[in-house]
Amino acid sequence: MMTNPPLACSHHDHGHCISDALADARDLCASRGVRLTDLRLQVLELIWQSHKPLGAYSLMEMLAAASTRRVAPPTVYRALDFLLEQGLIHRINALNAFIGCPSPRHHHQSYFLICRVCGNAAELDNPNLSATIEASAEAAGFSVQTQSLEVMGICGQCSKEQRAAPQ
Repeated sequence: MMTNPPLACSHHDHGHCISDALADARDLCASRGVRLTDLRLQVLELIWQSHKPLGAYSLMEMLAAASTRRVAPPTVYRALDFLLEQGLIHRINALNAFIGCPSPRHHHQSYFLICRVCGNAAELDNPNLSATIEASAEAAGFSVQTQSLEVMGICGQCSKEQRAAPQ
């Protein structure tokens, strides 16, 4: 059972999300002996600018706007592949987009609540959900290797705003 709502679902200082994610990425990559290049760090920072998943082409446009040089698609995809391999981001398949991982230091399954109204995505950390999926798969004779669950709906804030809006 989840004890706290996901960070994206609560009011918080988003500047801390960004600075904490970048500091954690630097430390994690240094401890693993992998290179967090300036471009990789820049892509990660762009992904963390909000809790809305970003696609590769949106990232390319944002990188081009922030720089005088054009960044080719393969370069951005390589940066995304690196960030995925290190567990610093997740891919949301339904949106073909990427979101920052709030807990990259431990391997975990990917469960997301995605708001159709505001576009925010919240990552859930729920061991009970993982256990239920694994037990159901095992009962079917299936061996789970990874899990990813993407649930589309309306977040609490957007629901509240829709209820408050005059009809």
